[in-house]
Amino acid sequence: MSAVSRNNARISGSGERQILFAHGFGCDQAMWRFVAPAFEGDFKVVLMDHVGAGGSDISAYDSAKYASLDGYADDIVELGRELGIHDGILVGHSVSAMIGVLASIKAPELFDTLILVGPSPRYIDDTDYTGGFGASDIEELLASFADNPLAWSAAMAPAIMGNRDRPELGQELTASFCRTDPKIAQEFARATFTSDNRADLPKVKARTLILQCRDDIIAGQTVGEYVRDKIGGSRLVLLDATGHCPNLSAPDEVVRAMRAFV
Repeated sequence: MSAVSRNNARISGSGERQILFAHGFGCDQAMWRFVAPAFEGDFKVVLMDHVGAGGSDISAYDSAKYASLDGYADDIVELGRELGIHDGILVGHSVSAMIGVLASIKAPELFDTLILVGPSPRYIDDTDYTGGFGASDIEELLASFADNPLAWSAAMAPAIMGNRDRPELGQELTASFCRTDPKIAQEFARATFTSDNRADLPKVKARTLILQCRDDIIAGQTVGEYVRDKIGGSRLVLLDATGHCPNLSAPDEVVRAMRAFV
């Protein structure tokens, strides 16, 4: 099966240069519906679903391949080559920020620009590094998810989304989490929250924009600053948006920051 079919890739817009949007954990390409159309007049826009999410081919899911973020990065490389992307732009939200970093290192000819929305190279605190979570916190989070995915989603999604004055946003993220196959979601969660990509950041050669939200419980401001400091020449923009999903809660602000960079 082609990568286009496997990852449910949807192509729209016009222009020579391609911009690929990759979604975060528990989401699918619909999470970009308020951002991606703004670029269709100048770029060929590519939306995709990671295997196991949205309209992807779930039969292609392999626990061994996707036990680490490298498996997802390999898919983006395969998709990019299949679509003939060269010197394109990769926009990655949350865990897809690091997936995008890995893809750009594996195949630097595909993307000369990275836009990382709420990135975190490691969620677990370490010596001289604050990821925001203790190792026991992550294990408890993963155990709670395994025990009752629906209850976990109902509790965590609104907290991740933030914006408590707009409960419909948390409800949408909860619904998205609940649509994901529990086994796949559990394995993706472990791959996400136990990953450590700090050593990969200095290897990035692409122009890089980091978009950081205020009051983000998943990736705090110090994490965004860490990513900026480790990726040479990168730029950090602190959005006025709160929560972890500005592509839904503050799409106009995301679009403005992206346009100013590309």
